[in-house]
Amino acid sequence: MTSRREPRLADAAEIAAEQGLTPARISQLYTEHTENTAGKKFPEPVDKRGRARLWDHAEVTEWFSHRSSPRLTEHRPPSIDPQTLLNASDASRYLGYKNTNQVNTFVRDHPGYFPEPDVVEEKGTAENPYRRQLWKVATLQEWMASRPGRGRRAGAKQAPPLPKVSADGDPDELLGASQAAALLGYKSVGSFSSALSQGNLPLMKTTDGVAENAGRQNGRRRWTRRRILEQAAKRSKR
Repeated sequence: MTSRREPRLADAAEIAAEQGLTPARISQLYTEHTENTAGKKFPEPVDKRGRARLWDHAEVTEWFSHRSSPRLTEHRPPSIDPQTLLNASDASRYLGYKNTNQVNTFVRDHPGYFPEPDVVEEKGTAENPYRRQLWKVATLQEWMASRPGRGRRAGAKQAPPLPKVSADGDPDELLGASQAAALLGYKSVGSFSSALSQGNLPLMKTTDGVAENAGRQNGRRRWTRRRILEQAAKRSKR
């Protein structure tokens, strides 16, 4: 029996802080059954804390990723050299998010939704290492122009096609998100990432490594071909 994912829960105040709204507006989106541009209604709460509703944080973040926020749409970022590098906090502010952790949330909870960093710096010490991710302003501008949830416009970039991946390769080879998406039968990295963040791929919750010596791919999650095929077999039985 597959164990059920334990979701990270968030109340209206936390969601509001991340999305640049008020807690009352979050409650209104739910009670009015507001739909996003994908035609999905605001998620149902999954629990309560006293009288406060609690939502699955990943579900709500996914819902907002397909909804155009008037505040974000009207945001005009400051004029900065396109080659300037910004860390996650500065990138969040540049994009118009009040929550300076928003970019980190995208990267952590929704792989494939936000662009990969242009530079990854290995910092700290051998005993306490950490990674510093940096994005070029040009990369952020490109993402803003075709941000999911804003609707398709003429000239908007199409998602790149998935690679062709053989199921007969080395079972212990580490594969990335685009390769995993192809083996699992998804049409895009975005749909794979959405399923992963919603807990629909329980075997993929555990990773087998991260990319190394791969430039912009450094630190990205990797899974063995064996694990991916095991998950694919379980999907086909549904």
